[in-house]
Amino acid sequence: MRHDPGGLLFIALGLALVAVGLVWRGGALRPLSVKRAQAAMIRERSRNLLRSADMAIAEARRRTARGEPAIVTVKDVTRVACQHYGHVFVEREEAAAALRRRYEAADCRVDCMTDAYH
Repeated sequence: MRHDPGGLLFIALGLALVAVGLVWRGGALRPLSVKRAQAAMIRERSRNLLRSADMAIAEARRRTARGEPAIVTVKDVTRVACQHYGHVFVEREEAAAALRRRYEAADCRVDCMTDAYH
């Protein structure tokens, strides 16, 4: 029984690559970091508050009669954040900061009033 040296070399090389792959598996992934996880949670919370402010502004504009200014409160932003995003507690300053940013970005000074600046 005669074995082909090229075939044996090919099989040996394949087994070596499989062994290296098993040892090195997952080496390219970054390990879980508490700091990165906390930073991601903070970014997500900030985005959710900004979206809540947008939703509160849109809701206030829908509720108003023609010619009247829409009234958007920090409490509205907090309520939307609790209902839509499940935030149990939102500090007033957090909600007010988000409302101020979205209020200015949406050019609400023309047709809205808010308590976010108090």
